[in-house]
Parts: sequence; structure tokens; C-alpha cells
Amino acid sequence: MKNIIIASTSTLHNQGFLEYLLPTLSNHFRAGSTIVFIPYARPGGISHDDYTAKVREALKPIQVEVKGLHEFDDPKEAIQQAAGIFTGGGNTFLLVKQLYAHDLVQTITSVVLNGTPYLGCSAGSNICGLTMETTNDMPITYPPSFKTFGFVPFNINPHYLDPLAGSTHMGETRETRINEFHTLNSQPVVGLREGSWLTVYGDRILLQGTLAARIFEQNKAAYEVDPDTDLSTLK
Repeated sequence: MKNIIIASTSTLHNQGFLEYLLPTLSNHFRAGSTIVFIPYARPGGISHDDYTAKVREALKPIQVEVKGLHEFDDPKEAIQQAAGIFTGGGNTFLLVKQLYAHDLVQTITSVVLNGTPYLGCSAGSNICGLTMETTNDMPITYPPSFKTFGFVPFNINPHYLDPLAGSTHMGETRETRINEFHTLNSQPVVGLREGSWLTVYGDRILLQGTLAARIFEQNKAAYEVDPDTDLSTLK
């Protein structure tokens, strides 16, 4: 049974790394367990060791130990034995390239579908959708495929931003870009605002946090859904 948290971000303004999610994570990950952190997205080019150390410190208050996937001799075995998995944010193109390079996409998919608790933030949440094609990241490297885990039957746009009222910016908004995506692709897209997350338990997909999410479906006007909305029928 799937047990997944798909969060838009790891950090909110004026809060520490993962701080706003700790009450939720204390129930998601078992106290005293050791989870595997996947640091491949490397935000700002941070090293795998430094990124893992940051996560390790953040999860100390809920008594969860952290070991970076790069620390294992056999990454596949580490995933298969993990008490939980966390994929952090950064660059989605780099993250997906590394997951394919280590032949981990199917292994992670299999264990999560069989109940291993999973947390994804930012890039780590983007890959929970059908493809990574609605990422906001620059293509700094080229993965062999845009196909990702498909834990939910739609795509995700983390860090979704609304147009600023009165702005003189004349470029594309997030909504414009997602509408562009829908000229060539049919799957829905969920725009997750900062501080919002999806809880996936079994076949149920629940929007949580304090903000609405923006839903995009091909050939339909975008619309808002409130927290506690069940999105399991969105396909």
C-alpha cells in the first residue's frame, strides 16, 4: 500500500529546513528508524555529503536517522532494505539522469508501491508524477527519459506561482507554460503552492496544508481545489 508525502518545498520563509513538515513526518517515518536520503538533485551544486548532513540534522527532532544513498556500495540493495526514502529538491534533470544511471527507477517504484514510506520535496516530488516535464528547472543535463515514478496519475508542478497583480512582467506565467504542455500532452497537472503537499495512502490522494492547489486539465479552464480535497479521481 502506497504511503507517500509529495511536498512542494522543503523550506518555508522564516522556518528551518523541513521544519513545517516535522509534525507530519513524525507519523510518516518511524522513530528510531534509518531512512535513505537520495541527494542526487544537489541544489546549488551542494555535495552529496553536505546535503545528507543537512537532512540528518533536520530530522533529529523526530528521532529519525539518515544515511545518504551515495554512502552505500549497492544502491539497489539500500533502497530495497530502507525503512523509508526521502528524495530532496534541486535540479530535476540531474536527479532523473542519476536515477537512470544507477538503474534505480524501477527499484524505487517497486518498494514504494509495496509500502515503503516515501517523502519527496520539490524535484523529489516532481518525479512522483507520470513525467518530469512540468518541472521549473533548467535542463543542465540530459536524462535518458522524462518518464518518472507515476505514483500519482498526473503530473506535478511544485512551487506553483500565481501571476503578481500589477506586475509589468511580459513573459510566460506558470499557467501559460502548463497550458503549453497541454498542447502536446493529455495528463492533468497539479500546481502545488509553497507549504502544500499531497498525502498518498493506498489509492487515496489528499491535498494538505493551508493553501488551495491549482488544477490543469487538457481543454478545460484551470480551477482551484481546497485543502482536504481528494484528488484520486484526477486522471
